[in-house]
Amino acid sequence: MDAMMMNAMTEDMMSMEGMPALDMTMMQACMDACAACEQACTVCSTQMMDCSVSCMNCADMCNTMMRAMMRMQGMTPASMMAMLDACIAMCQTCMDMCMMHADESPVCKMCADSCRACMDACMAMKDALAG
Repeated sequence: MDAMMMNAMTEDMMSMEGMPALDMTMMQACMDACAACEQACTVCSTQMMDCSVSCMNCADMCNTMMRAMMRMQGMTPASMMAMLDACIAMCQTCMDMCMMHADESPVCKMCADSCRACMDACMAMKDALAG
């Protein structure tokens, strides 16, 4: 999501009940990392290596995480933390699988790097939510 769209969203749209509004820059970075990871995993899944299924699952999880962050209304801190944990876990699985091929496949290396960046962004969001 670009900065213009993020700026157009109201505080009410980007907050969870019982929580202060989240840092929009951090949320933008997390959504961007999820989008990049989704794309990298989708490309990697076409390599038809044994990481393909993990890549497809990770792409789906990253897309779901990004879409959930785009519509914060109705989210609770507990559900957001669970989603972030699931995204981190799926990225870890995919990264581990792709690292097995990273030396022979630049696509798997790119995918693993993208998974690491997504995990880092999701962990930063978790830290921000935890206060």
